[in-house]
Amino acid sequence: SLNSLNHDMTLPEFKFIWYMEYSHRMWGRAVGLAYLLPAAYFWRRGCLSPALKGRVSALCGLVCFQGLLGWYMVKSGLEEKPDSHDIPRVSQYRLAAHLGSALVLYSASLWTGLSLLLPQHKLPETKQLLRLRQYAHGTTALIFLTALSGAFVAGLDAGLVYNSFPKMGERWIPDDLLAFSPVLRNIFENPTTVQFDHRILGIASVTAVTALYFFSRKIPLPRRTRMAVTSLLAVACMQ
Repeated sequence: SLNSLNHDMTLPEFKFIWYMEYSHRMWGRAVGLAYLLPAAYFWRRGCLSPALKGRVSALCGLVCFQGLLGWYMVKSGLEEKPDSHDIPRVSQYRLAAHLGSALVLYSASLWTGLSLLLPQHKLPETKQLLRLRQYAHGTTALIFLTALSGAFVAGLDAGLVYNSFPKMGERWIPDDLLAFSPVLRNIFENPTTVQFDHRILGIASVTAVTALYFFSRKIPLPRRTRMAVTSLLAVACMQ
């Protein structure tokens, strides 16, 4: 199918794609070694506490799972589909799982590293602080969901369906938003709905981060926390 659908591809174009894929795999393997080798070294030297051993084991397991998920994702793009003349592409479900797993791994690594490098702030557990923490967790979940929806956009080439903003074509809500049956299939398989959802989630994420910033201004917070919230707003606006 690759030969029949990309018959006009030149050898340099094929080499570019091949090296992109190859470097991604080799980089992933290098990341795996950067986790596993130091983990084994510090474990043998007795540098890890029992709690940290559990966390390091979980992170190393997640690294291996991430590689396995990547292979499983690529495999879906190599399967012949005799009834389809579409461009060969990986499953959007597996792509979202691969990206989601990577985000969890990255976030857990960063969280673990910062918790070891920086002392935890001892703040009085006020009602406002508790609400801020809950809101921050909710915002994190929303951003994570937005990123996953981006994987569905990429997997279905849904970004090519409409290229106008804020409207989609001439309409706020496109006609073919619920074209698939059953309705639930549209969320994951209809390119129009996938792009629409990604737009809504993106706007909601920026709104949530902005609200989190203004809410945090009303609470006395340590300098480091204030810097983190301000940086989050700056990155959200840039994104």
